[in-house]
Amino acid sequence: MRAVTRQARRTLVRPARHALGVRYMGSESASSSSSFALPTEPSKRYTEITHPEDPASVPPAVKELLDRSNAYILPVYARPPIVMAKGRGSYVWDVQGRQYLDFSSGIAVNALGHGDEGLVEVMRTTASSLLHTSNVYHHEHAGKLAELLITLTQSEGGLGWAPGSSRPVANGTSGAKVFFANSGTEANEGALKVARKIGKERWAKATGKPWDDPACDKIEIVCFERGFHGRSMGALSVTSNPKYQKPFLPLIPGVKVGQLNDTAALAGLVGEKTCAVIVEPIQGEGGINAADVEWLRALRKRCDEVGAVLIFDEIQCGLYRTGNLWAHSTVPADGHPDIVTTAKPLANGYPIGAVLMRDNIAEVMTAGTHGTTFGGSPLACALGYHVLSRLSDKAFVASIKETSDYLEKRLSLLTQWFPKILEGKVRGRGLIRGLGFKNTTHPGRVVEMARERGVLLLTAGSDAVRIVPSLNIGAGEVGHAMDVVESCLSILDSE
Repeated sequence: MRAVTRQARRTLVRPARHALGVRYMGSESASSSSSFALPTEPSKRYTEITHPEDPASVPPAVKELLDRSNAYILPVYARPPIVMAKGRGSYVWDVQGRQYLDFSSGIAVNALGHGDEGLVEVMRTTASSLLHTSNVYHHEHAGKLAELLITLTQSEGGLGWAPGSSRPVANGTSGAKVFFANSGTEANEGALKVARKIGKERWAKATGKPWDDPACDKIEIVCFERGFHGRSMGALSVTSNPKYQKPFLPLIPGVKVGQLNDTAALAGLVGEKTCAVIVEPIQGEGGINAADVEWLRALRKRCDEVGAVLIFDEIQCGLYRTGNLWAHSTVPADGHPDIVTTAKPLANGYPIGAVLMRDNIAEVMTAGTHGTTFGGSPLACALGYHVLSRLSDKAFVASIKETSDYLEKRLSLLTQWFPKILEGKVRGRGLIRGLGFKNTTHPGRVVEMARERGVLLLTAGSDAVRIVPSLNIGAGEVGHAMDVVESCLSILDSE
């Protein structure tokens, strides 16, 4: 694994920092956040628009591309009039040749940035030998990736393991199993299906009746406000946002919605009819809202009391985005889930999702109870193994934490400088951060303003700007992005 990592690190290409216009305080080769001094006042150097988006600024050739898309593609995305052409490192360029610093990383997907040479080589060699087999047959890559996911979880903490612990392999079991899917939505669908089956099995054991008895009522699923778990009918049913749900009602029955971090409500929310509880340890789409550690422990305890399966959706917050393997890796083991789902960064943009579950959960899933045609393909798993091998390298993790520390300090300055606009506390941790705004019209404006100045950001929920750059982002890129954000906030502050 480490050999792959060393080779990949040699091929990593990053733009020169001197081209970023940041306040650099160290040598050109330095990458540590400690080499960057904190500014004493907000930057105002990016108040002018450099990447205009008004209709008059769109060249005919670009308009032709946009018109073709509008004519043939389902209009379910509200997109700016930009056509992306290529990417390299933390940067992308549109067909007009305009450069953007990507602080959205494909919605927390491109953990290693764009155009990574190591990833391209794995894609080339694997695709040229075996692209697809279906799950009718074994191939060499799925088992390697599954093993890596489980052994890293055992060593770094999660799914019931405290950091540094391991369970002895006995009777051919590793203590956990993995199911590969094609996306985060599919991973969550799989997790919900497993939990439904567990619920029926546990009801049957408790009542002495067959699991398929129509009287079985252990089918309820609990989710939480502002959570986001996907857009297919099952995942959408536990994504409690009326904007997403209302056009597609009725959804699956038996879903109850609670509030994150409301411990007192758990006894009434999670009951004997509950088969599953699904929650994001750090909500992504809903606003970068973090679950309290003690609340997670109380939730775990309540699930154990009623025999409910606890699912952590770590599709956006997992795989080192917080600086740890899982967002729950640092939570005591008595606050861990039965199932964790992951997807976004696992293959750096190639579609893959994964469901990790404890053995006592996996044992109910037998041949034919779940499946997929494309999930866990040779190419997806080879890429996933390559990416995860590099992300888990100790030096790489250390660099994430250094850069995260610098980002946190820069974001904290914003809350001090712009108290009329921003909440007093920065949300999230690591490289999943949220700036909360007091005026809900401002996040969208800041995202647009930053894009017109060459930095790509995202909104989160109705009141936050989401910051989820590539995990190999440098402090120089952080400094530049923050300078642009400061300039945008200065404009708002002067209105």
